[in-house]
Amino acid sequence: MAARMAPTPRAPRWCRGSTGLRNLGNTCYMNSILQCLSNTKELRDYCLQNQYLRDFNNNSRMRTAFMSEFAKLIQLFWTSSPNDSVSPSEFKTQIQRYAPRFVGYNQQDAQEFLRFLLDGLHGEVNRVLVRPRANADTLDHFPDDEKSRQMWRRYQEREDSPVSDFFLGQLKSSLTSSECGYCSTAFDPFWDLSLPIPKKGYGEVTLMHCLPLFTKEDLLDGDEKPTCCRCKARTRCTKKFSIQKFPKILLLHLKRFSEARIRASKLTTFVDFPLKDLDLREFASQSCNHAVYKLYGVSNHSGTTMGGHYHCLLKRPSPAEWHSFNDSRVTPMSSTHVRSSDAYLLFYGWPAHPHACSRPPGTPRSLLPGFGPPKNSRKPRDEGRTQAAPVPPGRWRLLFTLG
Repeated sequence: MAARMAPTPRAPRWCRGSTGLRNLGNTCYMNSILQCLSNTKELRDYCLQNQYLRDFNNNSRMRTAFMSEFAKLIQLFWTSSPNDSVSPSEFKTQIQRYAPRFVGYNQQDAQEFLRFLLDGLHGEVNRVLVRPRANADTLDHFPDDEKSRQMWRRYQEREDSPVSDFFLGQLKSSLTSSECGYCSTAFDPFWDLSLPIPKKGYGEVTLMHCLPLFTKEDLLDGDEKPTCCRCKARTRCTKKFSIQKFPKILLLHLKRFSEARIRASKLTTFVDFPLKDLDLREFASQSCNHAVYKLYGVSNHSGTTMGGHYHCLLKRPSPAEWHSFNDSRVTPMSSTHVRSSDAYLLFYGWPAHPHACSRPPGTPRSLLPGFGPPKNSRKPRDEGRTQAAPVPPGRWRLLFTLG
């Protein structure tokens, strides 16, 4: 009698999530980001539990294409056998439909792709089906704490999704007139923070050297002079940033690539960063109990601006060990090798401690104390209306991301 074939065993729980991604031709930038997001617990669970299916916004410009293909990949990562690799070709096809700059097989910037992807995923599960008109009422008469809450509510009336629940924070920008001393404040959302790397002369550079360069006080003069709300004239001002609201997932971008007109260059400075206990309370604009983070992912770029390669290092959830994800190759590694001069994007999350905001995936941030629900979320669908792209965060977002 012929022997019966035994069914292929399912991957044991301890080794799930060790699936590689095939390189389709210079798609290492995409593979690196997809693996980092796959190991972002909140987003991973949201996809594995199929919660995204109930949140689809059919008014989205991309008609749920991104989230569907993204969730399929996440599910493959966590159900496939170890040492397997999957192809992201269908996902890349959807990317190319809506983003011509990612068409073909040219080298791309991983940070630009990460921003594009988060923006697309956010739009497809945006709880706001019909956006209200922008509210132009001034909030300058409010104290800063109340002003920040009002600005957050206004933003959530237009942009509110499980993706923003996980990744979105709020930045405070302060402008102080050098003429009359008047200080005006603005509050804008952010998805990531782009950190300058110090020039030579610092000796050993750490993340705590980069963060003060982002938040330090700068002088606005000449063509950069803004109009003072009190003087009603363009005056010299100082500007300063601080973090008003910390996101659950903190994305830090080390600005290694210059934006020179003639020839781009890359900084290969080694920046030391903590694997745990990244304490950012000194950069907060107010007292905060959940500004301490632990590292779970790094997207590395090796090479130059003319030719390079992306791969990522990720701390697996169980067992809590670091692995290198280099396209289709996944290998265990020591935590002593996580820091390098190739580090480009750092993925930090809140550790599981009492001060961390604990809420199940998909719970609106508006349900947290002090933040009311958005007024226009989940209005009846307007089937004939196409949802526009998310509103640009505004002038201050440009200053801190480009500066």
